[in-house]
Amino acid sequence: MRIGELALAAGLDVETVRYYEKAGLLPPPARRDNNYRRYDDAALQRLRFIRNCRALDMSLEEIRILLRFIDRPSRDCSAVDALVDEHLAHVRQRIAGLRELERQLVVLQQACDHAKPRALCGIVLALGDAKRPRAKAPRELHGR
Repeated sequence: MRIGELALAAGLDVETVRYYEKAGLLPPPARRDNNYRRYDDAALQRLRFIRNCRALDMSLEEIRILLRFIDRPSRDCSAVDALVDEHLAHVRQRIAGLRELERQLVVLQQACDHAKPRALCGIVLALGDAKRPRAKAPRELHGR
């Protein structure tokens, strides 16, 4: 199948397929006489696997580790288990950060007296307070 057909079957954009090729997650495809890429069912299965990993917010490096395991099925799966444990720890850390962010937003929302001029807006005043502790953004917590 051609790249457009592959992308459609995998539920991805053509540019995403090309990106995964460049990133080394998808092996270079065979080429037809006209130099068009030719993909097989193995490429489709691999892309679906990558898409599912990305839906779980796994990094490309985490996916590489999983793909290495898939490519050598005789290996023991303890590295896969460790990878999921570590990823789960990152997710829990992000959830904790989001809960703190939620708490801070609730406090900000409570500072609002509604319909006040901008100079007296409780939210704006609170956000301008230099002493206000800064919560880490979810991306900062996950480090990606």
